[in-house]
Amino acid sequence: MTHSPPHRLRRAGVLVSVVGALALGASTVYSQQVPAAPGPPLPAATLNTMEQLSNGFADVASQTLPAVVSIRVDVESHEPAMPRGFPFPFGGGGGGRGGAPEIQHGTGSGVIVRADGVIVTNNHVVEGARRIMVHLRDGRVLPARVLGTDPATDLAAIKIDATGLPVARWGDSERARVGEWVLAIGAPFGLEATVTHGVISAKGRAGLGQTSIEDYLQTDASINPGNSGGPLINLRGEVLGINTMILGRGTGVGFAVPSRLARLVTEQLATGGSVSRGWIGLGLQDLTADLARNFDLPPGGGAIVSQLDPRGPSARAGLALGDVITSIDGRPVTSSNDVVQSVTGHRPNDAITLAVLRNGQAHAVRVVAGPRPEAGNERAARGRGTDAPRVEGSRNLGIEVAPIPIQRARQLGVDRGVMVTVVEPGGAAERAGLRPGDVILQADQQPVGNSGDLVTATQDGHSALLVRRANGQTFIPLSLD
Repeated sequence: MTHSPPHRLRRAGVLVSVVGALALGASTVYSQQVPAAPGPPLPAATLNTMEQLSNGFADVASQTLPAVVSIRVDVESHEPAMPRGFPFPFGGGGGGRGGAPEIQHGTGSGVIVRADGVIVTNNHVVEGARRIMVHLRDGRVLPARVLGTDPATDLAAIKIDATGLPVARWGDSERARVGEWVLAIGAPFGLEATVTHGVISAKGRAGLGQTSIEDYLQTDASINPGNSGGPLINLRGEVLGINTMILGRGTGVGFAVPSRLARLVTEQLATGGSVSRGWIGLGLQDLTADLARNFDLPPGGGAIVSQLDPRGPSARAGLALGDVITSIDGRPVTSSNDVVQSVTGHRPNDAITLAVLRNGQAHAVRVVAGPRPEAGNERAARGRGTDAPRVEGSRNLGIEVAPIPIQRARQLGVDRGVMVTVVEPGGAAERAGLRPGDVILQADQQPVGNSGDLVTATQDGHSALLVRRANGQTFIPLSLD
């Protein structure tokens, strides 16, 4: 329901009074506000329920606050001074200005997870810090050292020299429900021991482009710069997530690393200084309705294998490009993120069972996870070929392709396919999202060696193209309609 602002409501009331008076033939109109009579008192049962909820919030906050710390850091930086302690997806940022480095000061939050002084926070809070000082709820201020960091999840474990500290209890984020009440605790803008409340707005948020492993709880609890690393807790006082980032300021859209992932990472960082997580060597994308049509599959959930490391565990287990994963370890897969969540929750040498559809036939594939390799950040420049025939056929695709230049093939690690050199505005290829520099490897799961292969694959008006880009491989549904 949309409510008009108060002045609009008053104006509307005056207008009604005037119209009513004119209808009665009045010559003079006076508008008078009559104080509303007080309503009856709230029923005792209603008031009691409200007081119980209020007391519940207060009790949970008082139980958890002693285990939440404020973190102050000194960082040497060449960047212009900006607030430190929270990333802002989809906005913000600034350029460097060179010159001598400056010492910048930042704030963040953390949660004590071991009585001997182990604290979980965000990697971006302590990254590059020359000095870390932890402010405890009892007034003590102690220096901290970094035990280990995990940029893939934006988490870090630090330690202070203390014993007998109050410890927060981990909750089970898998059991958390959308709409469930939560509290966010931290030090926004350096204001220590700040508590806000809201609900879990969504689970399994990914695709924000901030870290390589994304599986966030979304909340509308008010969180701001300085809340980074603080807990998101349920009404039992259990930590459901570690607050990590926000979408703009004052939007009510915040994100927390779920406890399922945060606890696993923190325990490994605290004991060994690094994280060893499962990896099965494949790239995935959601099975959309368009892709399901191109693969002659019924619409529904699933994740399609769009990339395979030829030396990785999945390839050794017999998975193939175009396979659709429908369940993992017996749990249904509704999106590619379901697979990522499950795999990153395993450790190397764990066995993982995948249910797979291939050419309409169901298969069970057992994959033994390996250690996750370091992700490369190589970026290849896109070029335009000189010998680029336009792809002609019964209907125009709107692209020009050429053999892949040797250097480009080496950069992408491919030995077949054709490279897109021109994408015509308004054509089928542009509508599908093809770009100059893309390498088309397959069309309808058949190898592409020249433009004729593309024409053949699109005779029926649509095709699923396997495309290689600098950042991986993806299936792109192409429709000529």
